[in-house]
Amino acid sequence: MTETISGVEQLISSEKDAALRKIGEKILAEQRISFQEGITLFEKASLGFAGGLANYIREKRHGNNTYFNRNFHIEPTNVCVFTCTFCSYSRLYKNREEGWELSADQMMHIVKSYDNKPVTEVHIVGGVHPKLTMQFFIDVMKRIKEHRPELHIKGYTAVELDYMFRKAKVSPEEGMQLLKDAGLQSLPGGGAEIFHPDIRSQICHDKVDTEGWLSIHKAAHNLGMHSNATMLYGHIENYMHRIDHMDKLRTLQDETGGFNTFIPLKFRNKNNDMSEVPESSVVEDMRLYAISRLYLDNFPHLKAYWPMLGRQSAQLTLSFGVDDLDGTIDDTTKIYTMAGSEEQKPALSTAELVSLIRQAGRHPIERDTLYHTIKDYGEEDLEALSHNPQYN
Repeated sequence: MTETISGVEQLISSEKDAALRKIGEKILAEQRISFQEGITLFEKASLGFAGGLANYIREKRHGNNTYFNRNFHIEPTNVCVFTCTFCSYSRLYKNREEGWELSADQMMHIVKSYDNKPVTEVHIVGGVHPKLTMQFFIDVMKRIKEHRPELHIKGYTAVELDYMFRKAKVSPEEGMQLLKDAGLQSLPGGGAEIFHPDIRSQICHDKVDTEGWLSIHKAAHNLGMHSNATMLYGHIENYMHRIDHMDKLRTLQDETGGFNTFIPLKFRNKNNDMSEVPESSVVEDMRLYAISRLYLDNFPHLKAYWPMLGRQSAQLTLSFGVDDLDGTIDDTTKIYTMAGSEEQKPALSTAELVSLIRQAGRHPIERDTLYHTIKDYGEEDLEALSHNPQYN
């Protein structure tokens, strides 16, 4: 471990601020930090202090391991009935010149293009199209499962689900059961943005509210399904709004235990209605990841979405609490590239992703969606990967 107990003790004891020393001592003693202490970390903690504590927790839980999976994305549509000010991706239903809408056959064509490739997950997310009903997605998932039963289907943000359920006139509990029966196995974390109503009312006023988002994930957890959680940071929110967001997630996790990972998503200001808002610095990004790891003590994993951050920044996060870099993905993912993310063609071969992790001094572990180990990659595997066409 990079951050040994003695090293962390020295880090804490050398901190001049008494409030920060108290927080460090609580973390070392495995005691939960409070709402106000979370804010204090944002207001006072240096990058070195927050990062050292976060790396200690990361290595205590996961050692040097860094997880990834082999996945691909399907984005059924970028046509959307909602008007989020931060979004560079969606096109309003009434003004669809730049929009796309995939048919069920087109979605299946994408799935079949991965036949004989060792992907383990299909990730389905997109805009909220008024004509793409819950029954449409039920039929698509049944076709996916008939074609490739072992492929894990992770799909639909709570925003998409809320619209589906309201249109179908079913409760979140009824809707989640129907989708699970059709083949849905877990939920992504999108649509959370910032939970606090003061911010939510300004950036995404017309889509599912905080209680709706949480109730959908709770319904999934109560069915034995797992989900992820996100937070869109670095725009008009302040530190209190960030902690309020994480606190609501921590509370639900105490109740259900159904979240796998937390994924901070960096706001990108290209091609949207918030282009005048400056983006956060790399230092602030790393502090956010570190404090997330410290506050969300009941979340097993912290993930950095490398296409949004860029490869070098994603490597940096591995020293600030992060133990997961998502997956190989593919170059069809448009949600973040249209907002100006670092990776305009977000695709990495398995060999490239393994090498990325090793360059950061971490140990690559290929996982499935639920974090079961598929392969533990040693040094001898890199050369073999580079010569194996199925991994490129």
